[in-house]
Amino acid sequence: MKKIFNFGEDAAGFSEPVLNEREIRAAAGILFVATYTSFMLIILAENYIPFKLVIAFFLLDLVIRVFVNPKFSPSLILGRLIVGDQSPEYVGAAPKKFAWIVGIILTGIMFVFFNILNIISPVSAIICLICMVFLFFESAFGICIGCKLYPFFYKKKPQYCPGEICAVMVKQDIQKVSISQFIVLITFAVIIVFAVTELNGVLSKRPSNLPESTILNDKN
Repeated sequence: MKKIFNFGEDAAGFSEPVLNEREIRAAAGILFVATYTSFMLIILAENYIPFKLVIAFFLLDLVIRVFVNPKFSPSLILGRLIVGDQSPEYVGAAPKKFAWIVGIILTGIMFVFFNILNIISPVSAIICLICMVFLFFESAFGICIGCKLYPFFYKKKPQYCPGEICAVMVKQDIQKVSISQFIVLITFAVIIVFAVTELNGVLSKRPSNLPESTILNDKN
């Protein structure tokens, strides 16, 4: 029975249950794409069906992770299939469990608003945005925002963090950001702001169709 209802797995060299960060990031990316796409369908086509289905699946997926076993989570299984050829990156299971409990609370609120009450509110929109930020940071940067809240609630330092950020580490040269790199970053930010504010009229023009004469000449 313990093999079914369990959280985390034992691995050689680790004193507490761990999970594979690589498949967690893959699953977060899958859920982010699904959530973002369904959210855009609301904005562009006023189609709420995909979003309601994604919320229901998201909530069920998290419930399985926390109350049954992460091994039986559909998104984590799919993530394992995708990154199965990569070496596992072990992370502590306890902070992930806390982060997923937070996810259950947030997704549960959205489920009540959208799927049960069928109500749109600023609260549900903000929660949806928070969930997408959490998923994006997890999948793109390997940063578990919910995990960072773990020490404030359990009053203990987590072990086996992604990227070994829990351990005291001196940055290597390849990790350091120089002044010239900061200048490049700031320059690009200024260019983007300039393009958005000053070139809006030019960029907003609808692209014209390719002239038929050009198409005929290309065929010939």
